[in-house]
Amino acid sequence: VVATLILGVNLSVISELRMQPMNHRVLSWNPGLTARLVITVAVSFLLLVGANLATPLYPALQAELHLGAMGTTVAFASYVCSLMLFLSTVGHWSDHIGRRAALVVAVVVSIAGTLVFASASNLLELCLGRGLQGTGVALATGASAAALRELLPSRPEWASRFTLLASSGGVAFGPVLGGALADLPGGRHTVFVVQAFLLLLVLIPLSTLQARPAIALAERGQRSKALAPRRLGIPSSAREQFWLAALVGFLSFAIFGFVLSLAPGYFAGAFGLESLLAIGLIAGLPLGISALSQLVVRGGKRLLPIGLGLMATSTVGLAVAAEHRQLAWAIAALVLLGLGQGIAFRTAFASAVDAVSDQQHAQTVSTIYLVTYLGSAVPVIALGWAVGVFGQQQSILVFSLFCSAVAAALTIWAWTGLRRAS
Repeated sequence: VVATLILGVNLSVISELRMQPMNHRVLSWNPGLTARLVITVAVSFLLLVGANLATPLYPALQAELHLGAMGTTVAFASYVCSLMLFLSTVGHWSDHIGRRAALVVAVVVSIAGTLVFASASNLLELCLGRGLQGTGVALATGASAAALRELLPSRPEWASRFTLLASSGGVAFGPVLGGALADLPGGRHTVFVVQAFLLLLVLIPLSTLQARPAIALAERGQRSKALAPRRLGIPSSAREQFWLAALVGFLSFAIFGFVLSLAPGYFAGAFGLESLLAIGLIAGLPLGISALSQLVVRGGKRLLPIGLGLMATSTVGLAVAAEHRQLAWAIAALVLLGLGQGIAFRTAFASAVDAVSDQQHAQTVSTIYLVTYLGSAVPVIALGWAVGVFGQQQSILVFSLFCSAVAAALTIWAWTGLRRAS
């Protein structure tokens, strides 16, 4: 039965990848709206969990593999670079091969990356594993967002909420799960084997459900052209909304990139933390608050400058708290940072995607995230270099002041836009 299931899944996905019509298989099911929503959100959530499991493990990896600050940020950013590369080249694929096929391939690639990272013995292997994880997330980003919008055509605001909740929630829960599992026998290997198993569990219902037809099935002879990389475009009707959302995302992920890469080791030294679970909880706290705020905080566009203002003040507050070894201050700053980022990015993101048509949705989401994830690469690598040259404390303080200044500038832009619209 298992062999038949696997064969049926493979033939089904291959047919979708070849953009050919499919017949319903014997071992398939046609779930209702709720089940499809749960599966779609679970895929996106677990992929982001896997991409951030290593956060509390970085201090140990630095010592074990002799990485240093620069090596740690390179390993972290290899995921981001792969993610950006494939977001820019395959962000539109799910329009042509179908949402389900894109998500199945994303999960399979991510499983491979998870296992490579689990067994990595040097920086190159770490980067390869992280790169495969980034590829999987890139394949799923536009596909899952577009699938949610198609499942909730009359509730686009909830489609945006679920999209951000799955991504932010996965990023937040990853460090916590990684810290909790790292103390089990097997350490790092156990952490990633558990993640691979969870991905296999979600792959079974995803693979067996009856896929909905692709919205832009290409004609024979035009299929390779349809999948060819496209020049990234910004819809003229949503240019200002796009750039505001993208820059808010860039700033957010620059700060979160620091929190998920160098901050665990920095906080462990500043606050005398030895428990990997405690390190994971602190690193995941702002991302968890961000995910929660995106779900429960209500309000219109007026929330955008408020959220950006909270980011501007809390970023500096976090650096000051760490410098003075005040853990309570740091936790308060992380909570405010997560709250501000959550409401700011959700508001800007929803405004951008609501301004484009359904046909532009997947590509627009992918392009927003392309700029957003760039924030986890360039600033974080630059910070890793600066730590090696100028020292950790001074570099992190300058980084925090710079991020605060950018947040303040975006606050003025958002406030000006609100006044102009009123």
